[in-house]
Amino acid sequence: MSALVRTEPLPGEPPLLVSGDPYSVVVLLQGYAEPEGVDDAVRADGSVTLVLPQAWSSASGTRESPPEGGGAKTALEEVARGPILVDTGGPWAREALLGALAAQGVAPGDVTLVVGTHGHSDHIGNLGLFPGAALLVSHDFCLPGGRYLPHRLGEERPLQLGPGLEVWATPGHGGQRDVSVVVAGTALGTVVVVGDVFERNGDEDSWQALSEDPVAQERSRKRVLATADVVVPGHGAPFRVVREASQPGN
Repeated sequence: MSALVRTEPLPGEPPLLVSGDPYSVVVLLQGYAEPEGVDDAVRADGSVTLVLPQAWSSASGTRESPPEGGGAKTALEEVARGPILVDTGGPWAREALLGALAAQGVAPGDVTLVVGTHGHSDHIGNLGLFPGAALLVSHDFCLPGGRYLPHRLGEERPLQLGPGLEVWATPGHGGQRDVSVVVAGTALGTVVVVGDVFERNGDEDSWQALSEDPVAQERSRKRVLATADVVVPGHGAPFRVVREASQPGN
C-alpha cells in the first residue's frame, strides 16, 4: 500500500496563526506574483513568516547574546529561543512588515534570528531592519556584527535549532544553497516554510521556468511533500498536504 499525495488550500487570510508547542507559526504576509504590463513583467513579493517559541514573550526581558566562544550549533540553539523571521519580503514591503510584526507584539529588536530562504531581493530585502539578529541567509550563518560561523548543513544533514525545529537544505530554485524551515508539533502537524521551492499551490506548470536547477528542485519538492502537512510557499497562500492510502488492485 502506497500513499497518494494531493494538496488543497488552507483557509484563512494573513496573519494566519498555526499554534504549536514548543513553536507556533504565523504567516505575516502572503507572497504574490502577478503579471503586469508587457514584456513578461511581473509584480512580486515573497511571503514572510514568523516562528514564535511558546516560552517567549515580549515581556521576557533583555535577550542574551550567543556565547562568543561557541560554535554554530550552540549559537543557533541560543538564537532560536526568541522570535524567528523566515524571509523579510522586499524593501517596498517595509511598512507592511513592521505593522505585521507589531500586530503580533514583536518589535524588530525582539527578533533573534532571520532566515533568508534564498538571496533574491523579494525575500531578503529588509534585512537592515534587524541589525541585532543573527542571520542565516541561504547557507551563510553570522552573528550580529558580522561574525560568521561554519556549519555542515546539507541535504542529508539538517541544522537543528530546537525540538522539532530544523533548517533543511532544499536546493533548486536559486541554485544549490536554498533552505527551508521545518516546524513540527503544530496544531496542523508539520509546517514547512519553503521559500520558492514551491511558488504557490498548483504551480506544477510553471516552477521549472524559474528554477536554476530543476533536477535538484524536483528532489527538494518531493522531500517537502513527503514530510509537510502544511506548506508556506514563496508567492501564494499556504496549502495542506493530504496523503491518502492507495488500495492494491483486485
